[in-house]
Amino acid sequence: MADPPLHFENLSGAHGFQLGQQTINVIAGNQYLSNGGGDLTARLSPIPDASHTRDRKTSPPDSVCFPGTREKVVTEITTWADEVDRRRGTIYALVVYTPTPHIYWLHGFAGCGKSAVSLKIADIFEDSGRLLASYFFFRNAGHRSTMKKFAATLATQMAAAFPATAPFIDAALSANPGILNDCVSLTRQLERLVYKPFQSAIKKMPSKGPFIIVIDGLDECEDKRGVEEFIDHMLDFFEEYPDIPLRIFIASRVEQHIRERLDTDMVRLGNLDSHSAHKDIKRFLQASFQIAAKRDRVIRAYVRARGSWPARSDMDKLIKHINGSFVLASTMFKYIVQPATQEDPATPMDRLPLTLEVNGLDELYAQVLARSQHLAHFREIISTIGFLVQPLPIVGIADLLGIEAFEVIRVLLNLQTIIHVPGTDEEGKVTLCHTSLRDFLTTESRSGCLFVPPSFHLYLSYSSFSSALKNSHELPHSYGLNYFKFHWQSFARSEACDLIQEIEQFKARQFQPLLLDRIPYHTFLCFAFFHTLFLMEPLASIEDSYLLTECTQQLALAAECPDRRIRLWLERKFWYFEKCQEHPFRLSEHAHETLQHDLQRASTAIHANVCF
Repeated sequence: MADPPLHFENLSGAHGFQLGQQTINVIAGNQYLSNGGGDLTARLSPIPDASHTRDRKTSPPDSVCFPGTREKVVTEITTWADEVDRRRGTIYALVVYTPTPHIYWLHGFAGCGKSAVSLKIADIFEDSGRLLASYFFFRNAGHRSTMKKFAATLATQMAAAFPATAPFIDAALSANPGILNDCVSLTRQLERLVYKPFQSAIKKMPSKGPFIIVIDGLDECEDKRGVEEFIDHMLDFFEEYPDIPLRIFIASRVEQHIRERLDTDMVRLGNLDSHSAHKDIKRFLQASFQIAAKRDRVIRAYVRARGSWPARSDMDKLIKHINGSFVLASTMFKYIVQPATQEDPATPMDRLPLTLEVNGLDELYAQVLARSQHLAHFREIISTIGFLVQPLPIVGIADLLGIEAFEVIRVLLNLQTIIHVPGTDEEGKVTLCHTSLRDFLTTESRSGCLFVPPSFHLYLSYSSFSSALKNSHELPHSYGLNYFKFHWQSFARSEACDLIQEIEQFKARQFQPLLLDRIPYHTFLCFAFFHTLFLMEPLASIEDSYLLTECTQQLALAAECPDRRIRLWLERKFWYFEKCQEHPFRLSEHAHETLQHDLQRASTAIHANVCF
């Protein structure tokens, strides 16, 4: 069914209103009042750091094509994007017509340079005025790892790059006031905010070649169903509108839910692994070592005394050892030329032969992490950075963990080869240089003693809860308030650990000294058990009777704690508890007696120690 025509309503009889900077657009013969780009951006509320123009240091991936590299694959992609189909007017009697696919999927292994190529493609078509939008997914980066704001972000960029689409997007928002709500399907959002506005605008404009949307790291999106929905709808759209001058470039690893949909005749496939990176990596390393020789006094003095460095034979060995991985090349170079420390006084000349003995990226990660492994809170800091839903500044990590900022800095300064450390404690975010580090940390067969188990979400949920209730006179810590639920549910739903055993081990920690300003464990466990009972789907691994009796026992223990924040916790109204409903339980006689006893203990303690 066709959408109703857009219209302009007169304001006759109205009074007491103001018209600011308005634009009257004529759409399909009707007048439409638009409030301009600023208002449209505010209404769409896009992700500001998802495009190719983001600050890559604070919003990874920090990948860029080194000058003179990746030229062959870039040419292949730009040639595809520039192709214009010529179907009409052919004079041949028999023609087997193969239309140019609207979609290009560049795939390859982790660290082979996909994101750098995506950035290059976005830059090229931005310069030619044909880039509609770009979106760089990144795991554990808030909304950048989901599909929640994908359509709105693309629409915002498209309105700026192709202004003729803005009134159509504005009209779609007015006609569908709730279109950005979570309950609206991604298919509908893309259709109304991206595809249809582009279709409507392009009809009125002379085409200067197909426009392009660049999407990088689709495998980094943790919403697999959303990815599948996006791909399925995209394929259906191009099948229905084969003549539309639009191209979509996608770069990702070969994940099953992506491959089984994009491995089709409607998609042009590009395997970055098949493009030899040997010469490109050699060019990158030669130029990088030359720059290092100009900046590093130790290297400069060595070159004056001994001649060029690295020697040609060592350079050849290094390139062969890297085996086509740009992330390994970049990480190895940073490792070789990093400043000496008290723990690691080696010079770049000392590190080069050691690097040649490293068995791939995993061993290099292990060597770099070993530089800080002996420091206090190393495991908590590294595990937290790997598991955060969105990155935090140094002070944010310290506050979340209940430690001092200098303790975080001391650990991170030795790890700048693999982790981006901002210049100030309060501003900028601590981020991984590459997603492969998170993969390394969360895969036990690769990281060994450095492995971060899923059960660490239990520790992070406690830290989130505690930081949210840090002080009664302060606003709740935003990360803790927003992501307690995520970390607790990630732990509770994990199939990789024994939940009751992990909880019992966590309870045993109550006898250890608390970190800086942490709330008692009993309070957290009571809150978490209550959340599980009334706000989550039943867990197969834990019986409700266990959760209920533990919840009341922890409530009694918490109420008996002489901590000033217990009253705050008991009095605070948490918004997501408003949806709680009655829940029937079956208890043994002994469990019922225990429950009554603990509730009486809690009531007595609350009246005696908290309320008065």
